[in-house]
Amino acid sequence: MARTLDPAVHTVRREAFVEVAQRLMQAKGYEQMSIQDVLDELGASRGAFYHYFDSKQALLEAVIDRMVDAGLGAVEPVVVDPGLPATEKLQKVFSGIGRWKTDRKALVMSLLEVWLSDHNAIVREKLRRTTVERMVSLLSRIVEQGVDEGAFIVSSPNETARVLVMLLQGFQDGATELFVARQKRLISYEDVVLRMATFGEAFDRILGVPVGKTIVADEAILREWFG
Repeated sequence: MARTLDPAVHTVRREAFVEVAQRLMQAKGYEQMSIQDVLDELGASRGAFYHYFDSKQALLEAVIDRMVDAGLGAVEPVVVDPGLPATEKLQKVFSGIGRWKTDRKALVMSLLEVWLSDHNAIVREKLRRTTVERMVSLLSRIVEQGVDEGAFIVSSPNETARVLVMLLQGFQDGATELFVARQKRLISYEDVVLRMATFGEAFDRILGVPVGKTIVADEAILREWFG
């Protein structure tokens, strides 16, 4: 008779691999981390690893997926706060995600090179699609509230949220390119500020609010990453 594995136990054991991998990636980088490093840290067998993940790349996907969950979870209290107007919620969501990443800068940095690698293009695209749906769900609630408050002028909150998420992904791609260029001293800090302000202006025009209302990345975060 086949043994039945408790789903809760399965989740806990799988999460242990992800937790250790995330810690090792932050300490030494993804490329330098081996599956054996993870096994040694946990005292687990290779067979146990392959029960949950079919490759090191699958483990990477799980780590990034976990980060997305944590980042969005950090700003969920803002979204459900009944005392905040939609315009303030939107601003707090952007700044909250920015702070969350900045607080984990070492981990984000360890993932940057591997994220840009063509070798991980499939993982990158899969996670983009997953993130889109999560972000659309989050932002659509804010946009709908903004419409009800008369702050946003849009015809469809859900589709507008989807457009905003697409713009956010462009913002993230642009920020990554700017970071690499800034590290090589190919652009100035002022160039970065101008580009970021342009994204904020695009958000404002989509939502029908005065230009300058939305700040996608505040001064402190920009200084931390690009200063």
